[in-house]
Amino acid sequence: MRRGTKGGFTLIELLVVIAIIGVLASIVLASLNTARRKSRDARRITDIKQIQLALELYYDAQTPTPGYPPATLFSAGNCNATTLAYGLQALAPNYIPQVPRDPNRTGTALCYRYATPSAAGVQQAYHLAAQLEDSANAAFTGDRDCESSVAGCGTAAYTGGFDGGLTIPDTTGLLYDVTP
Repeated sequence: MRRGTKGGFTLIELLVVIAIIGVLASIVLASLNTARRKSRDARRITDIKQIQLALELYYDAQTPTPGYPPATLFSAGNCNATTLAYGLQALAPNYIPQVPRDPNRTGTALCYRYATPSAAGVQQAYHLAAQLEDSANAAFTGDRDCESSVAGCGTAAYTGGFDGGLTIPDTTGLLYDVTP
């Protein structure tokens, strides 16, 4: 008589299956991280366009002299999670329900960068930017790359030394920036 054998997997077979599952999981996670990064960048670009539209509505509503809201200087006190956004808080709630915040940042980096030629009075120019994560983003071909030292950016210097080129404070070159 034969003894009944129990069917099952050997230890080697189980280890091979676990290794295959691990490799597949790492590939999926890498793809997921790339998709998340691209999604955050798409949101940043959309937020910049919404803020830009709100700035134009604000400009048109100012009478008798149209102008943009003056930007405050870049400092920790000028960007927080409740109210302040480098001067953009003047847009809410009349021109935009609330000022959008960067989807993946904290502290003073949660605000999009906004600057004007001075911190007081009627402003005729502004510089607005978001720092993207993907250096190959196609949006970089249509942004301003506005540096305060280059003609055509609307002003010789912005509040807080803000610069959209490859100078301080943007040494990364990953700023998607717009001007009026």
